[in-house]
Amino acid sequence: MTTIRDATPADSELILRFIEQLADYEKEPDAVETDAATIRAQLAESPPPFQCMIAHDDDGEAAGFALFFHNYSTWRGARGIHLEDLFVLPERRGRGIGKALLQRLAAIAVDRGCPRLEWAVLDWNKPAIDFYIALGAEALDEWTTFRLHDEALERLAADSQLKSGQSA
Repeated sequence: MTTIRDATPADSELILRFIEQLADYEKEPDAVETDAATIRAQLAESPPPFQCMIAHDDDGEAAGFALFFHNYSTWRGARGIHLEDLFVLPERRGRGIGKALLQRLAAIAVDRGCPRLEWAVLDWNKPAIDFYIALGAEALDEWTTFRLHDEALERLAADSQLKSGQSA
């Protein structure tokens, strides 16, 4: 039976290992820039910038995690939950661990009055896409995700005519 618990700062090394394994799976092994000390410090903040759940398989071993945070829908006028990462160790897949993590996260969303739970999945990750569809999730094909990061983010910020403390 899968058990799920909230992560604590003491879980930072485990969370980092899951993140690194997820990056390997997503074909981005060199993309992880965080470290255990950062994760530990962030989980100790009040409130932390994210929450994390750790799943343990029936043998008690850590088998996966879900890392999430609140977002906000202006149209709904309500907080939602964004699932940033869901990962189950390859050798532990097919045992219901991912489903158990999503069920717990759905229950948290409902308990907190969040009308939606959202996440992104790589378009080549057919096993994950099929899994999510089987749970009743729908793909938002009409939306395209954009991201500013690193130099592009810095360049846009530097080009701003607004200085700190001024309003638009």
